[in-house]
Amino acid sequence: MIGLDIAFMAALGLLVGSFLNVVIHRLPKMMERQWAAECAELSGQNPVEQERFNIMVPRSRCPSCGHVIRWYENIPLLSYAVLRGRCSACGAAIGWRYPVVELATAALFAWVASRYGLSLQGLAWCFFAATLLSAALIDWDTTLLPDDLTLPLVWAGLIAAALQWTPTSLPNALWGAVAGYLSLWSVYWLFKLVTGKEGMGYGDFKLLAALGAWFGWQALVPIILMASVIGAVVGIGMKFASQLREGGYVPFGPFLAGAGFTVMLFGPQAVLRAIGLA
Repeated sequence: MIGLDIAFMAALGLLVGSFLNVVIHRLPKMMERQWAAECAELSGQNPVEQERFNIMVPRSRCPSCGHVIRWYENIPLLSYAVLRGRCSACGAAIGWRYPVVELATAALFAWVASRYGLSLQGLAWCFFAATLLSAALIDWDTTLLPDDLTLPLVWAGLIAAALQWTPTSLPNALWGAVAGYLSLWSVYWLFKLVTGKEGMGYGDFKLLAALGAWFGWQALVPIILMASVIGAVVGIGMKFASQLREGGYVPFGPFLAGAGFTVMLFGPQAVLRAIGLA
């Protein structure tokens, strides 16, 4: 039965991963449209009429030629392989990250099934994994961490702790959320007072609060240490490769997410061992 559970959840992960690709692409654009509409309203201008755009509509199109992607061209992994990573209409390359996200989501869901089986607890951890993966990739692409992802992740962590679906008690989860938010909030303001610059965004505070809610306050130090070490290494590598963005900014969210996945899969002590502190 465990094998069937894993196979089922892996298949579900492929479908969810396909949906996550849509979320990762569209959610930042939805935020930008909302900001533009709010700015127009504040300035007394009439908002520009635009095509309805959200997670569900319009149908996915090729960004090069506008070809509407048919259902059989959107089957996770299979369609990418059959099309050889190319648009069927114009031959433009389809980003390799689409199948990678599908595979990663399937692998995470399969791991959850191997540990929790088909259960509400397992579904909770699948929600955690899918949301964290989406947030990490959106932050990497745009330096945005949407409230639509981070805040539900905080509340879901607290609810899961209350239902004993996570390895931490509700008090530890609550203080994990509080300490996670306030720790980076304090670093942000200290850095800003000293340098006059903003070292990170408020989304990072909320993401660490979410990780604290899921893993408890005890996991925060390992998570921050691992995220900081990996972030520093990647940032230095990008600097030498001349790939840093304007202002030399590297988003911190993906590294927090990576540390969060490590804690999920192996536990806090594994994080400390990975960075040589245990």
